[in-house]
Order: sequence, then structure tokens, then C-alpha cells
Amino acid sequence: MRWMRAAGRALLVAAVVLAGYAGFGVREDAGVASGARGPMTLVTAGDLTGYLPPLLDDWNDSHPDERVTLVELPDSADETRAQMISELRSGNNRFDVLNIDVAWTSEFAAAGWISPLPRDRFPLDAFLRPVVDTATFDGRLYAVPYVTNAGLLYYRKDILDEEGEKPPRTWAELAHQARTIAPRHGLDGYAGQFLPYEGLTVNVTEAVHSAGGSILRDDGARVTVDSDAARAGLRFLADGVRDGWISRDALGYKEEESRRAFQDGRLLFLRNWPYVYADASAEGSKVAGRFGAVPLPGLDGPGTSVLGGSNLAVSSRSRHPASAADLISYLTSERVQRQVLTEGSLPPVRAALYEDPELIRAYPYLPTLRQSVLSAAPRPKSPRYDQVSLAVQAVAQDLMALRQTPEQAVARLARELGTLSGKG
Repeated sequence: MRWMRAAGRALLVAAVVLAGYAGFGVREDAGVASGARGPMTLVTAGDLTGYLPPLLDDWNDSHPDERVTLVELPDSADETRAQMISELRSGNNRFDVLNIDVAWTSEFAAAGWISPLPRDRFPLDAFLRPVVDTATFDGRLYAVPYVTNAGLLYYRKDILDEEGEKPPRTWAELAHQARTIAPRHGLDGYAGQFLPYEGLTVNVTEAVHSAGGSILRDDGARVTVDSDAARAGLRFLADGVRDGWISRDALGYKEEESRRAFQDGRLLFLRNWPYVYADASAEGSKVAGRFGAVPLPGLDGPGTSVLGGSNLAVSSRSRHPASAADLISYLTSERVQRQVLTEGSLPPVRAALYEDPELIRAYPYLPTLRQSVLSAAPRPKSPRYDQVSLAVQAVAQDLMALRQTPEQAVARLARELGTLSGKG
């Protein structure tokens, strides 16, 4: 399920699919506790690792009257989202439990496609604190966190050790090392995911938050991007291109292109998701045993990652919402969450697993990932998230092509987001 490992790679679909939400109206959470039980359907993007069917087989063996059928949509996040929305807008009751990208929760909730959930029904205190925020909208719980993700800074440990340097904690340290050390070793300095798609929205949001700013208020109703912090965040990215420590090649990178550049030994620093750790450590990798991972740097100290991953929600058209809620409890239990990590290679949401010595030996990046998740923030919450993301991408593309200054980019983004929120 690499689409979730990468926090949603291309969440955008044609505007015609998204325009004119009909909505079903927000149903109270009484449906979950109504006692309506029976067979269910769980819909998700394609499971590339094959870990999910055995988990559902265990459920079916112990719940013969509430069997769950797995529906796998395309691995592509944009196609998955389009097909989910098509079914939900039609009023079809085919789906009971939806495995949705964290960025979709506010949109699906505002459209009335998923039901509010009672907070006391799930052990939210056992989850990593920030992941719960991705499952809420307008002060209510609409989903339950299932897997999480946070960006990490991968670095060439062998090269920094040779230079007598420690991994950077601030943007100034990152820029200095990328500009001075990388060329001496024939490497590009730094890369993220800078092609205009959802990954660029993630990188820009991280830069803004890492400077102390934000893009939208939590309910999506007010634009907050017009700030010195946002200008500082965009300046970090623009200066990297202008000064050459972000190469022009990196402007065409998504997750996999940037991973290959690092794994092939062409990068000193890379911002990417935790799945890179295993790939870069595998046999045949040119950097196996020669790299490390730390939290993202920020303006004056450790930065702020954007949260990735997915949440489980109950369709507002579910035939058996009580069974659906029980299935979500099962999939987010500590035993199953352990298997999500060990069998699916996906970061779990249960906090205790990040302190398990056995798991840390097998997955050495877990303490760093925990630190990154605990300081992470959601992507902007908005009922029109697709349009928000498109606006961020368009502005950032012009910024990193050096066609606009950070000041111009922030002013333009504020205008465009204001129009989307009805404040323009």
C-alpha cells in the first residue's frame, strides 16, 4: 500500500467529480450504536504487500455473521479517491468502512459521506497524539487513525562523518552543508518532492509550518498564510534553487524519483517518508549502511513534518454501522497494529509500539519517526481540499522556477485561497 506510505501521491481528480457536493446531511453517531449488525465491505486502495487479507480472515473466522469483504481499488490514490467519491455521491450503500487518506477526512465529512463517531468508542489516548487530529473536522471525530506517516531527513552519514559534521537541525545548517559539502563529493545537495502534485503541497506545508506559520485555520474557514513565517518557509525553498543546493533535476521529483537519487548515491540530503529506510538499506543499494535519518530541520531548530497515512471511516450509507465500528476497533487494536508494521511495513498509530525494544531492533528508525510524528501537523483542512492543494502547487511551481518572489507567492496564495474560502 505504498500510496499510503507516501501519504497520498496524487490526490487530485477531475473537478467535475468533485463539484457540487450533493451530501447526505450529517448523521448523528447514533447509527454506530444502533445495533445494526451484519456483513460489511471494506474499501481501500490496492494492497501491494498482501498483509490485509489474513487480518480480515481472522476477523471473519471469529465473526461469521459479520463477515467483511475486501474491495481493492486501483493503487493510484487519485483513481481510488475518484471511485470512492463516485460511489458515495450516487447514494450507493456498497461500502461500509472506507480506508481514506488523512487529507480526505475533512472533505468527506463536510460532504456528509462519512458518519461522526463517538470518541469514547475508541481508545484514542493510546494513539500518537497528533494522528487523532487528522481524523477530526469541525470539532468532531469522523474517523479513526489506522496508519500514520511523517517526513524524515535522510543524510549520508559516511560523508558527514568524514567531514566531521553532524546532521543539520536548522535550515541554515542544511543549506551550508548542502552548498559546501555536497559539491566536494560530486553530489547534489538536497531534494524533496517538488514536481507539481500532492507531494509539492506536502513539502510547501512543511516549510511553512517549520517556520512557525500555517496555511488555513483548522476549520478551513480562514486563510492564515499571509505571514512572515510563510514567507520565510517559501524563501527556504526558493533560495535552495537559486543558490544551487536544490538542483533543477529535483523540480521533477516525486517520492520514487527522489528515493532513487538518494539510493543511487547522488544526493547528500533527502526529505522523504519512512518506507525509504528499508529500500535504501536493501541489498544492491549504493548507500546501504552509509546513511542515517533524523527529524526534518526548521528555521531555528527541529522542523514540522506533515502527517501522512490513512484513517478508517464509516460510510453514512453503511448498512451495518455497529459492525463497521467494531471492525475499525479490531483493525486499530494493538495486536493488529503490530502486524500492520511487521507484515505491511506501514507505520502504526499505537504509541506503545514505538517504544517496543523488539520492534526497534527490527526497525531502527522508529524512535526518530515517533519524534517526527509527535511534532507533525496535518495538511490544511478544508471541504475543498483538492482546490486548496492545486492552488498551493501552482504557486509553489512558479516560486521554485524563480518566476515569483516569496513575497509575491504568499500574496498570490492568500488571494486564491481567500476566493476558495469565500473570503476573497
